[in-house]
Amino acid sequence: MESQELWKAVLGEIELQISRPNFLTWLKQSQLIGKDNKDGVALVGLPNNFAKEWVKNRYHKIILGSLRNFDSSIKNVDYSVVHQSFVGEGISVAQKKKIGGDKDELVPQLPLELKIDPKTNLNPKYTLESFIVGSSNELAYAAMQAVIKDVGKKYNPLFVYGGVGLGKTHLMQGAGNEIVRYYQKNINVLYVTSEKFLNDVVSAIRNKRIEDMKKKYRDVDVLIIDDIQFIGGKATTEQEFFHTFNALYENNKQIIISSDRPPSAIPTLEERLRSRFEGGMIADISYPDYEMRLAILKTKAQKKEFIVEDKVLEHIASKVQKNIRELEGVLNKVVFYIQHKGGIDPKRLDEIINETIQVTSKNITVQEVIKTVADFFEISPIDLTNRGRKKEVVEPRQIAMYLLRDMLKLSYPHIGEKLGKRDHTTAIHACEKIEKEINRNQQFNQKIMMIKEKLYKS
Repeated sequence: MESQELWKAVLGEIELQISRPNFLTWLKQSQLIGKDNKDGVALVGLPNNFAKEWVKNRYHKIILGSLRNFDSSIKNVDYSVVHQSFVGEGISVAQKKKIGGDKDELVPQLPLELKIDPKTNLNPKYTLESFIVGSSNELAYAAMQAVIKDVGKKYNPLFVYGGVGLGKTHLMQGAGNEIVRYYQKNINVLYVTSEKFLNDVVSAIRNKRIEDMKKKYRDVDVLIIDDIQFIGGKATTEQEFFHTFNALYENNKQIIISSDRPPSAIPTLEERLRSRFEGGMIADISYPDYEMRLAILKTKAQKKEFIVEDKVLEHIASKVQKNIRELEGVLNKVVFYIQHKGGIDPKRLDEIINETIQVTSKNITVQEVIKTVADFFEISPIDLTNRGRKKEVVEPRQIAMYLLRDMLKLSYPHIGEKLGKRDHTTAIHACEKIEKEINRNQQFNQKIMMIKEKLYKS
């Protein structure tokens, strides 16, 4: 239905603009109920009142902007509570009372879609069958397969790290679903984000139910926790996770963890936790090459029964290099355009790609680039902008020059002026050197991508 297609495309765009944990927590279960064509008001459904108020207050501008990118007739967005899947076309916001008997709640009349399992928190849409394996993730995939066959005894803990949108969540949830299927009802699996774990700790302390919380997490056979880096610096949460980790490990229970960086690169993480993480198997997921990006696009298009010409998919794969989530976002927008216009020309295709890629980098300033690069290399921003030529500053300064050119499209003279009043030829040399190294060295390319992701989140 049109609302489903539109909302899928909108979510693909929004997912690029907010953090993965926030997207999963607040918007993953949202849906577009319909649109009042007369007033141009779209109605978005959330699973409960708390989510409704949170999304309305925090993400209204992003949601409205993304909806208008696809449908310029939308003038505003209203929000309502929907307990199950409910989608309708041309629904007036004023009809809420008629549908649900309550101005804030809608009673569904359509069957449930696939829902997250309330016992495991696993989403059935994530399977290992649909996970595309290539050189960038084959180690993590092989380690996960070994864990499935020998839970708690092989690679425990298994620590998977990689940049945003590279498939960590898909791999972990897919493994969780496979473990449940493989062992049937004889195993207790639990998947949570680190944000969910943090919220559970806070809630348990506030309500004096810490023993209930301990039982919930320590009675599992497999604990899968996503984005562990977010617990760094939160002393009580780290302490509780440390004790949970030990209790599970000592009883040969499997622990699977993901992060956007290796344990050694999480600066606020307690040393005792870092030591536990490094005591198991650490596997990275790096950025997919062209062939893998194309395979991902073809698989997603086939799974969703999208009809897209190979040359269009090939063009997307060649242009969108940052992450898998961005690939899917472009694919959804392209499909939505094709379905409504009957086709897509090269100019419009490039416009969609550029709009999607740039949505995460708008409003980034020169100062933010300099500070982010300096923080990444643990040096002072002043080191990058003064005239000094210390060896340890040369590469970071060249990277800063490259990013100012690549992301902000600044002129070479402007770049040279901002980084120590240097000549424009110095900036040209730096940009050419970094670009050459990116194409030659996969590890160096990953370093650049990590810095970019920090900028996207800032």
